[in-house]
Amino acid sequence: MDRRAWLTRIGALAAAGIATRPDRLVGQEGADPLRMPGAVQQRTAVAASQNDETVKAIEHRLKCTCGCNLDIFTCRTTDFTCGTSPELHKEVVALLESGNTPDQVVAAFVAKYGEEVLMAPKAEGFNIAGYIVPGLVLTLAGAGLAAVLMRRHRVAAQAPALAASQAGGAVAIPGGASAEELARLEQALMDVDR
Repeated sequence: MDRRAWLTRIGALAAAGIATRPDRLVGQEGADPLRMPGAVQQRTAVAASQNDETVKAIEHRLKCTCGCNLDIFTCRTTDFTCGTSPELHKEVVALLESGNTPDQVVAAFVAKYGEEVLMAPKAEGFNIAGYIVPGLVLTLAGAGLAAVLMRRHRVAAQAPALAASQAGGAVAIPGGASAEELARLEQALMDVDR
């Protein structure tokens, strides 16, 4: 069979759905999971009230428990393979529809899943250190850097004055070192250069 006839036959089989059935790929090495049936979960239609700004704001405050470390809203709108975030969304909507306020919904999630469900920890107790320590460390690092830069600037400003005094014949001894110590240092440097 020539190449053209073979390609025509494969094309006809593919069009009929016989040669490229996705269920034949399941379990085979190199199979594309996005082309397999069941890789993406089917989602039910969502009413507009289930995606209002209150629901979104609550879901942005709560972490999905599937282990992705995304908030519920982001997980359910970007990871279509996650089965956890749609269930958490249903819980949020059910709690709101039963008359709870947004803070009560968040409190119910904390009571059920623990404080790990919060995207940001409460600013109380030891958690305050998580808010204060990074700012304190950055402030101290900035102050240390400023001190080093100021010292370097001061030393650089003194260098021309030291060079001018040496050119004028006067010997300025930096750091209070004696003339003998400077001579030994100069001799040691010459020994190292050899």
